[in-house]
Amino acid sequence: MDAGKLALLLRRPRSREYCDALRRLDAGGAHLSPELLDKLMKIIEDEFPEIAIRGTLMGIVSRCYLGDPYEVHTLDISGDIIEHYKRGESLPEYMEKARGLALHGNYAFVEVYENACRAVSEDGSVAVIMDEA
Repeated sequence: MDAGKLALLLRRPRSREYCDALRRLDAGGAHLSPELLDKLMKIIEDEFPEIAIRGTLMGIVSRCYLGDPYEVHTLDISGDIIEHYKRGESLPEYMEKARGLALHGNYAFVEVYENACRAVSEDGSVAVIMDEA
């Protein structure tokens, strides 16, 4: 798929099921069962059936509601790993760029791509924030 088509595809609003699933990441506490993680990955893959999402989406960052001292959590797509980060604790380098957006409050979660972040609002609308060249 060419870059223009991919950008357009990734700009479309996200479905309610997709948004709801990602908002529930904290529901399982600090650790999710393998079954719940598999279900979540299936929902993510189903959201983008036209592309190999594991080769495109690097991860997802969102505000963590587990309480102090946790601030954000990440879902690393390549390793199917959910990690909760404490205030001031460094995120993996490629995810750190999304931390401020995730904490901003206007976004439910932030999808992290190699050259951009896509901040997704509660209603599924997507704002594209390109990396600086």
